[in-house]
Amino acid sequence: MGDPGGVTDKTPSPSRETASAGETETEARQEAPTPQESSPDGPSAQGRPVVEVSPGVHKRLTTGLGGFALAMAACMLLVVAIYVVSPRGDKEALPTVDYGSQLWAMRGDAPYTVFAPEGLPAGWRPNSSRLHGLESGGAEPVAWHLGFVTPSDEYAALEQSNEKASEYVPRMANSSKPTGTQQVNGVTWTKYHRKDKKANSLARTLPNGVSIVVTGTASYQELAVLAASLKPQSKEGATLAPPTAPTPAS
Repeated sequence: MGDPGGVTDKTPSPSRETASAGETETEARQEAPTPQESSPDGPSAQGRPVVEVSPGVHKRLTTGLGGFALAMAACMLLVVAIYVVSPRGDKEALPTVDYGSQLWAMRGDAPYTVFAPEGLPAGWRPNSSRLHGLESGGAEPVAWHLGFVTPSDEYAALEQSNEKASEYVPRMANSSKPTGTQQVNGVTWTKYHRKDKKANSLARTLPNGVSIVVTGTASYQELAVLAASLKPQSKEGATLAPPTAPTPAS
């Protein structure tokens, strides 16, 4: 028999006990879930890595909507300021045209003596000019339309043609019923009015069958100014280069 106070084979050594205890503690830590893993809503539970951000980045990420709103408000204020200071008008800006070439063509090729405005006062601005039938060789009536913006920002047009007066005048005047007459420089013009179109017209037919109509939204007083400015244009010199139409003084 051995010494009772000695170490037997059944007695574990202290070093082995310490090692076993350490291994047991390590395994327990590995098996124990971390706070992130224990949360069913945590990133690790969804298979995504955990990303740590600094406090400054976190603040920018959580306050981005407010900064965006402030930026949009500043942009809107800038747009409103530009709108307030920018000049604008309620009426459409119409172009100014040079009708010299059309007048030159009518003087040279029209089968009648054409009338054109001369010496219109300031504020009359030509904005449209159209010819019709000039190249038909007499197969069609020849007509010239010349439109103006008046000093009161209304519209007035000169219409003239050798078309049959009974058809041409009512079409240009927007009415077949005269409302009276008006004297312009000693010449009698027939008055027409179309209420629903706000159209006033003065018309006359010359002895050679050519009809002249001044019409538009302008008042009869302004239409009379246009009618008084109309002068017959001589065909002499019409073969020269087309001139520039006279522009009313500004």
